[in-house]
Amino acid sequence: MRNDVDVLLGAEGGDCTLNGLYVTSGRQHVDTHTVIDHARPNGTSRELYKGVLDDASRGVFDGMIIVRADARKSDARQENRNLLLSEEALVDSKPTLQILNDDVKCSHAATIGQLDEDALFYLRSRGIGDEAARSLLVHAFMSDVVGRIKVAPVRAGLDCLLFTRLPKHHGARS
Repeated sequence: MRNDVDVLLGAEGGDCTLNGLYVTSGRQHVDTHTVIDHARPNGTSRELYKGVLDDASRGVFDGMIIVRADARKSDARQENRNLLLSEEALVDSKPTLQILNDDVKCSHAATIGQLDEDALFYLRSRGIGDEAARSLLVHAFMSDVVGRIKVAPVRAGLDCLLFTRLPKHHGARS
């Protein structure tokens, strides 16, 4: 699957929020490319994409924020966070800022990691089984994006769907 999202903040004070979540397993491949173009002053953009990748699946995040010379006082934040559930899963993350003006507040970040063994140990020491502990941590990772959905029935339906379709092993060690 490939997703292309292009946004132009062409009016002064333009505002944009992009939130995305990709969950892959098997040999699935998700390729996400975003461009947010701050063309006028006082624009604000917030971008958060999270990925959960299992088995031999692949993910790509290629995000670009452009702040043009005339776009003074722009405020842009871009984040890509990824959770790898198996040693075969792979993600390429490339958040990019192209800033042509000094009077801005801009940041970008990317993380790629695995489940926190200390958090798993903590949950298991409280009587929660390994599979349930892994599911809870993955669900918590995804909930940041799901919780941003403003339409309650859509948010609840997606939350339920994601929880019931979590991979059963989550890269459990043998």
